Amino acid sequence: MIDKVVGTAAEAVADIADGASLAVGGFGLCGIPVALIDALHGQGATDLETVSNNCGVDDWGLGRLLADHRIRRTVSSYVGENKEFARQFLAGELEVILTPQGTLAEKLRAGGAGIPAFYTSAGVGTQVSEGGLPQKYDGGGGVLQASEPKEVRVFGTAEYVLEESLTPDFALVHAWKGTGTETFSSMPRP
Repeated sequence: MIDKVVGTAAEAVADIADGASLAVGGFGLCGIPVALIDALHGQGATDLETVSNNCGVDDWGLGRLLADHRIRRTVSSYVGENKEFARQFLAGELEVILTPQGTLAEKLRAGGAGIPAFYTSAGVGTQVSEGGLPQKYDGGGGVLQASEPKEVRVFGTAEYVLEESLTPDFALVHAWKGTGTETFSSMPRP
């Protein structure tokens, strides 16, 4: 077994390169890996894609990376309460892929299990399945890029939309204790 345990948050994020995709844990502002995000901010990686419930708030959590224009694309389920996020999205500086919360969690779980895609009822009959959700603006109020329609199938009597799984390059999680596969924990032991 290879020892993957490191002593600091800076060591844990040292290999994250420009352009990397990151799954970032937490829900809202609870349970987010602040020490790892701060270390990544100090490390300097840019052009990042984040997969997270949200993109932090102004100047905290992922909001720190966002404020420095280090995130180019985010896959999120909630985008409120961050003025800089809204400004960058509407100015065409940030690509946003809105995804229902349960679908986001399943995209990551399925990707980790080697399942390339799955069907879900979440989003059927909305822009999630029909396409047209703004993903990037042109800076002048027009939509530069919108979501494409997704495959919809009927199973039994219900419709389901096909969602592709996600397999980010790295995952940042906040934990006190792990199984030995984690890289760093910022929580002190009780």
